[in-house]
Amino acid sequence: MMPVGGTVVLLRDRRDGGVEILLIRRPDHGSFAGGWVFPGGVVEDTDVIAALTDAGEQAVAAHAAVRECEEEVGIRPADLVTLSCWVPPLEAPKRVRTWFFLAAAPDTEPVLAPDEVIDARWLTPAEALELHASGELRLFPPTWVTLQSLAQAESVGDARAAASVPELYATHIVAGGVFVWGGDVEHPEGGGGRHRLETAALPWNYLRS
Repeated sequence: MMPVGGTVVLLRDRRDGGVEILLIRRPDHGSFAGGWVFPGGVVEDTDVIAALTDAGEQAVAAHAAVRECEEEVGIRPADLVTLSCWVPPLEAPKRVRTWFFLAAAPDTEPVLAPDEVIDARWLTPAEALELHASGELRLFPPTWVTLQSLAQAESVGDARAAASVPELYATHIVAGGVFVWGGDVEHPEGGGGRHRLETAALPWNYLRS
């Protein structure tokens, strides 16, 4: 059975409108080496025990997401809203089915776990995507697509309200560094349109029809 993980997308409102998201940089070794990601990690036994009164994988992943966020950046999120579930491609060296949750950030600055996080930044989705396009920020497809999906959010409340139905991203890779998901004509599940991220060159290009 594939391991399960949980990730928290921490949001805060900007005074001039829109939202900022907390991104953390991983060390240059291990999973997502050198990448900028959202706080999170793999489900542990303590998460399963804590979620015994709840039902299903999603509840356990939420416990893991909260625990990992507190361990990594010293922030304990509350009132999580499920955003998406990501299933890695077969080619991934380590496959973890990961649930992404939205949460409003409390009014506190992160305290970084030195062995897991080497930097952290509050950025708007547009700023993060621009820095990635210029080669200054290393992102992975789940982070990139999530930022893209939140780029038009006017507030934390708007972002949470828009996440009414969690989306499944069962990832499949085709030639040319193209990641495809359900609905794309080249995805194993079938489809007649486009739902893909082209990553062969910067800036990346997201297509959905």
